[in-house]
Amino acid sequence: ATMHHVDFAREDIDLAIRHGAGNWVGLDAVNLCAETLFPVCSPALLGSQRGIHSPEDLLQFPLLHLNDRRDWSRWLEAAGASGEGLLHGPILNHASMLIDAAIDGQGIALARTALAAADLINGRLVRPFQTTLPVKNTYWIVCPKATSALPKIAAFRDWLLAEAAADAQQLDRIRIKGASARVESPALVA
Repeated sequence: ATMHHVDFAREDIDLAIRHGAGNWVGLDAVNLCAETLFPVCSPALLGSQRGIHSPEDLLQFPLLHLNDRRDWSRWLEAAGASGEGLLHGPILNHASMLIDAAIDGQGIALARTALAAADLINGRLVRPFQTTLPVKNTYWIVCPKATSALPKIAAFRDWLLAEAAADAQQLDRIRIKGASARVESPALVA
């Protein structure tokens, strides 16, 4: 994985996965998976003596923040919880560090679907509540429009989409503790 955008004209690469809004000039972009933002924590933290029964209970634990504290503020508001005490918990600058800290029981993180999927499926993370926030930027399979119909590219794209769909089905089967409804907030997270 790399953070730089592949230059299809100069690099010997047929297809890439990009994070963004999906509107790149000259590229065919197919959305890889639906993304939302939701709280995750270690199973041990969820089962701790303090317990997590309502969104306000999350404030008893360190909240793990990615880059700033705005996402937690939006999520708590969407879940109908007060943001009192929001300013506690570390701010991390990499999503992988955020996920690792949650797995290690250091607090509760807001995670994106694609980044938390494997850890949710394998039981290293759990979702204490169903409330989600939509995100503006998601993952896209991209390739030059001129080559998008080539059989090798179509086959690989189809395989990636099938794998993402299989993960989504597994995530749907995971039992989610809590009864909050899914929230479709107009305030998209970048």
